[in-house]
Amino acid sequence: MPMGRVLGVIALVAGAILLYFGLNASDAPMEQLNETFTGSYSDRTMWYLVGGAATACGGLVLLLLGRKA
Repeated sequence: MPMGRVLGVIALVAGAILLYFGLNASDAPMEQLNETFTGSYSDRTMWYLVGGAATACGGLVLLLLGRKA
């Protein structure tokens, strides 16, 4: 398997893990209370969600467009 595809799989899995933690954090009672009053999630939750989505998208691109051996 080419190195680009290996990195793509690793990035895709890492992005999925970050998204999981971000979605878990957004369901926490204190996070929902914070969102009710401020209208947005905490910075930490947003970093998990945005970072996870970006990493997963980058991994998917690497996986699909990686050099074929």
